Amino acid sequence: MKRTFGGPALFLDRSDINTDEIIPARYLTEVTKEALKPYLLEDLKLEGFDPAGEALQKATVVVTRKNFGCGSSREHAPWSLEVNGIYTVIAESYARIFRQNMFNCGMLAIELPAADIDRIFALSQEGEVSIEVDLQGHQLTASAGGRNEVCRFDISPFDQALVEAGGWVEFADKRY
Repeated sequence: MKRTFGGPALFLDRSDINTDEIIPARYLTEVTKEALKPYLLEDLKLEGFDPAGEALQKATVVVTRKNFGCGSSREHAPWSLEVNGIYTVIAESYARIFRQNMFNCGMLAIELPAADIDRIFALSQEGEVSIEVDLQGHQLTASAGGRNEVCRFDISPFDQALVEAGGWVEFADKRY
């Protein structure tokens, strides 16, 4: 499945956003990804953030701080991002299982140093931020108000292959 990585960014200026805030546990009985769609970030308490707001509806990238996806390990958290068209998350760090679940779902979890995250957050003061991701070149460009910030990122060859294939199932189907 071909996905586009990048686009309008949603800024969640907090560390330790957990999986219950990404998708509340009360919805884990849903049997389809589509059923999770309206509940993305419903319980996230963050000044200035409205889970029903336009910023979330337009976003295809999330930019956040440290330890994103901590808490309970579950695929529902990446699924709820995926079903909302958010295939890229940029953070200083991730909970290990959440990060791997992103790659396993064919999504991109980009880790950047705090200084790079700060520069991207600073761009949000210029207006709406759009992020372009060059997966092959391992770099991203964040743009707003005529300014650009270019950041390089690392991704293992295996995780990149998962992302390029569209996830673990598609990766396995092509190889086995």
